[in-house]
Amino acid sequence: MKPTALRFYDSHNVTVRDIEIVNSPQCHLKFDSSSGIKVDNITINSPEMSPNTDGIHLQNTKDVEIQHSNIGCGDDCVSIQTGCSNIHVHDINCGPGHGISVGGLGKDKSVACVSDIVVEKISLQNTLSGVRIKTWQGGIGSVKNVTFSNIEVSDVKYPVIIDQFYCDKKTCKNQTDAVAISGVKYDSIKGSYSVQPIHLACSNDVPCTGVDLIDIQLKPSSNGYGGFRQALCWNSYGKSQAPLVPSSIDYCLRTESGSVKGTARSRHEHIC
Repeated sequence: MKPTALRFYDSHNVTVRDIEIVNSPQCHLKFDSSSGIKVDNITINSPEMSPNTDGIHLQNTKDVEIQHSNIGCGDDCVSIQTGCSNIHVHDINCGPGHGISVGGLGKDKSVACVSDIVVEKISLQNTLSGVRIKTWQGGIGSVKNVTFSNIEVSDVKYPVIIDQFYCDKKTCKNQTDAVAISGVKYDSIKGSYSVQPIHLACSNDVPCTGVDLIDIQLKPSSNGYGGFRQALCWNSYGKSQAPLVPSSIDYCLRTESGSVKGTARSRHEHIC
């Protein structure tokens, strides 16, 4: 396995600040099974095409603040994995890279539990994704209470994503179970996209609930990749609030019902 440049395991009350990490063989900065983490004023720099070079990777870690940093890499600028809670990411410049991601979660039918995530005041330039949640089919557990707000995107391919059909191979087996996603707010997401403004692909059996789309203003960029796609929303429930650009976003979300909420939560939230 290629090494991580800097890793903290089972560490508590840690501050990492005022450093630069360049061209890590794989993930640049990783925290695992830790708590009380603060990352401030760091620079991460790797080429866009360098595989699996996540900027900051969190797993089984809680009580984290990541702020005032510049991250350019070949994968997620910040990756939030299972077992994470009370995470605050703000005032970050991301690009190149794959954006700010929660997941992928639930691979190989595993349990995933993520809660209380705030991502705000983020600037993304020329990234694959903006802010996203991605889960594998067949997983169990839950993602809940996630807020993405005040996000600026420039030439981002997919600014807003929830993908419960995540697959990093050509094909993946269809499975009915899924990590339940609830209480996700997208508030003030603005800028330009080069492929598709919004992609909400939720499980047929465990739909996304409590999704809020507020003040989304996304326009096609001048660097479109062979045509622009309409917003896609599948089996996602919640509410939207103007202004919404493009207008197709206004028809994205279904109206919630108690039975829908119960189906998603009863089987999964008790696990976490």
